[in-house]
Amino acid sequence: MTVDATDRPLVAVLDYGSGNVHSAVKALIAAGADARLTADRGLVRDADGLVVPGVGAFRAVMDALRASRADELIDRRLAGGRPVLGICVGMQVLFEHGVERGVDTEGLGEWPGAVTELDAPVLPHMGWNTVEPGEGSVLFRGIEAERFYFVHSYAAQSWTLDVMPPFPSPALTWSRHGAPFLAAVENGPLSATQFHPEKSGEAGIRLLSNWLGALRPATL
Repeated sequence: MTVDATDRPLVAVLDYGSGNVHSAVKALIAAGADARLTADRGLVRDADGLVVPGVGAFRAVMDALRASRADELIDRRLAGGRPVLGICVGMQVLFEHGVERGVDTEGLGEWPGAVTELDAPVLPHMGWNTVEPGEGSVLFRGIEAERFYFVHSYAAQSWTLDVMPPFPSPALTWSRHGAPFLAAVENGPLSATQFHPEKSGEAGIRLLSNWLGALRPATL
């Protein structure tokens, strides 16, 4: 499906020093976005969607986010109900804290809980794996049985946020490597994936397209 350039939602891919972000920009463009790698605060604030990538250690990503004051931008977008998508460590830092090699680092605190090392015989968890999409998932609509590409040794392995009516319950998607872990969360304007959609082939493009579809009103 082709999308007219005027109908493409504007997506800012947050440029705060994280590596390997150009593939995310290319995947978003393929999915139908006008995607721009940027550190411009106005663009990050006003774009239809914001993608927060993350590669490497939890502490290094948090240090970079705080050094660029990007943590403030993420918080302000979410306070205004503006969509944000975290990827890999960009998902992990959304939790209260992360523990890596005995070092406990404060995260963004958008969700309660900790990111900890996977209890698995082989680390990192690298390669293709299936997921179990949560009820009501938008991200995985039509791709529930697909595999996605993971590269990580740490993850959120529990969910403790209680959401009370009238707010909808989050859609929690799980995967398993040694033990269950959260592969994706959809919670109001905030969504995140532990795997890399941009490295997950056609399934990843379709997931990004599903996310983009929620950024703009449906057209008749």
